[in-house]
Amino acid sequence: MSVATINLATPYQTLALSSPFEGLLVVQLNRPKVANALNTTMGEELIQVFGTLEASPEQFRCVVLTGAGETIFCGGADLKERDGMTDAQFNTQHYLFERMARAIYDCPVPTIACVNGAAIAGGLELALSCDFIVASDNARFGFAEVKRGIMPGGGGTQQLPRAIGVRRAKEVIFTGDPFDAQEALSFGLLNHVYPKAALYDETMKLVQRILANAPIAVRQAKKSITFGLQMDMRTGMFFEVEAYSRLVATEDRMEGIRAFNEKRPPKFTGK
Repeated sequence: MSVATINLATPYQTLALSSPFEGLLVVQLNRPKVANALNTTMGEELIQVFGTLEASPEQFRCVVLTGAGETIFCGGADLKERDGMTDAQFNTQHYLFERMARAIYDCPVPTIACVNGAAIAGGLELALSCDFIVASDNARFGFAEVKRGIMPGGGGTQQLPRAIGVRRAKEVIFTGDPFDAQEALSFGLLNHVYPKAALYDETMKLVQRILANAPIAVRQAKKSITFGLQMDMRTGMFFEVEAYSRLVATEDRMEGIRAFNEKRPPKFTGK
């Protein structure tokens, strides 16, 4: 049975894929002339990329999701494409976007949103679907859906309260008001804020720290955190033991012990 793989040479219409160094996949939203807005094709292509990673996570050990250009990460759904849609067409597209958000959220390997500018509405939901977010100091955030007669529907009402607390999230969503990078940092939405010129380099340093570790161990830790938070504490602790047990027979566990005793950096192979 053939295993699905990601081919960096595949000509995507709305994405640009690259691998600056081994183990890292950079997924760039590539519609800069329209604020990297989400259209149907982008939803389909993101599902394809992240669905492939879910099926065969050993291809890459970390994913960075970012946007083309220097001022916009993603401005949300492409409203020009939505203009004139029937209710049925709107619902069909929105279901696609729901699947897209879940595909990113379900990615087994660590995902970092590198927010290089405004992340509004669906753009913020894309970032929230990642494991954590780093941003440039010129980044802006917000859920403006209530100003358009709708509400966040790509995980925003679930992800944001878990990230910044229920009361703060309600204020953000009910008002539709934007907020800047420093506010986002103070809310707990962001892990780091960097000067715009340093964002990419600092993100790569963070990626290298993740890639230095055993890939199966990182994936199992992510699984334990993600699913454990959906359980009561006692059940979550049992789930953690099951995730931990998967690592006992790996070559990487044995290599980690050998490297410690031999006082050298470990050489993990993901086996």
